[in-house]
Amino acid sequence: MDTHPHPDKIERLKTGQKVALISAMVIFMVALLKAVVGYRFNSQLLVADAFHSGADILINIISLLGLWLASRKKTIRFPYGLYRAETVACLIISGFIILIGFQIFNEGLEKLFQQAHQGKFPLFPVGAAAISAVTAFFLAIKQKSVGMAIGSQALMTTARESFFDIFISIVVLAGILLVHAGIPYAEGTGIILISVFILKLGIETAGTSLMILMDANLDIDLQAEVEEKLNGIYGVKGVCDVKIRRSGPFKIVECVIQTSPALSLYKAHEMADTAESLLLKSYESIESVFIHIEPERENGVSAIIPVRDMNGLDSKAHSHFGRAPYFIILKLDGDRIEIDDFYFNEFLNEKGHIGINVVKTVINYKINLLFISKIGEISFHMLKNNFVDIYKVDEGMTVKEIINLYHLNKLSPLTEPTHKIDTSQFAKQMASRDS
Repeated sequence: MDTHPHPDKIERLKTGQKVALISAMVIFMVALLKAVVGYRFNSQLLVADAFHSGADILINIISLLGLWLASRKKTIRFPYGLYRAETVACLIISGFIILIGFQIFNEGLEKLFQQAHQGKFPLFPVGAAAISAVTAFFLAIKQKSVGMAIGSQALMTTARESFFDIFISIVVLAGILLVHAGIPYAEGTGIILISVFILKLGIETAGTSLMILMDANLDIDLQAEVEEKLNGIYGVKGVCDVKIRRSGPFKIVECVIQTSPALSLYKAHEMADTAESLLLKSYESIESVFIHIEPERENGVSAIIPVRDMNGLDSKAHSHFGRAPYFIILKLDGDRIEIDDFYFNEFLNEKGHIGINVVKTVINYKINLLFISKIGEISFHMLKNNFVDIYKVDEGMTVKEIINLYHLNKLSPLTEPTHKIDTSQFAKQMASRDS
């Protein structure tokens, strides 16, 4: 068993770790700047914002820890990896965001009733607040771009927090200027409004994290896309019970594929591999795909019968697949029989490869069942490889009789062609070509 995540996914996780680490270091430097300048120039609002940045540092460290755990190898105890460690870290992050929101709300209440005063222009506090806003902007852009690229929930959360830090820094900057201008209430009101948005972000993030941990399907659009892609695989008769759950930065898909009941184990396994590869290549966020193959239910299948004449359900079966003048195509839905089309064998007058050309036409109709008296080796295997079930019938039987026997399970499936390749005929054709 491969105990490591895919190398590409490991690289994406390492990229997320690097961004989270750099973000923490940059925020620490900005927080230190605000703390020193706020203390030196007696700006309590700047000092409080420094403590808020300190909480941001802790949030980034938790994000870094979650990404690091998600990149660890799979073990016997954790056979699905530690991807959900990032979701747990994100839940913790949301808790800190809520705490920060309450802290800023309380600060806003305190500032709301403080007496505004004028004094010397606070150049250094204004500069520190401006640097904080610009830094938060560039961090938010970087965190968001990397988070979207690697599908990291934690990085996306810290990016949203960084965007809020921009507004907080702007409010701090405005508050410093308003206090200097002697305007009351404006500083406290702005901080309270921002705290409400931060609380909303924290509550929504906590709710999303809890839903992920409870295996809720949060991506209905992806579910529809998965069904559409899998239904496009030839031989797939239906897709149902698609389940998608998040595991940290990745998604895990489980679904049921319906196909021909007579499909061999080898072909069923091949179909499952095809479906898995298609989804993994189409969506970088999907880490694992679990496919269950089931036989198709008999409702709504298509059938084809080579016939001598065009007489509806009373048409009689022809003796040979490739040499039949007509083909009747039916839709079978339970006991209901509906004639979908009559197909004229346009290849009947050709010298060779009649059966192959007829098979190609049958495949385009996406036929499920073929009822036949005789069929050659090449045509038989081409049809079986394209998931067509073949049943043996007697020459001269009517279409209605054939379908009634099929519904009564009295027809035997053909497991091999009725005759081998006519090598003598093939040799004659080659000789005529050479001449």
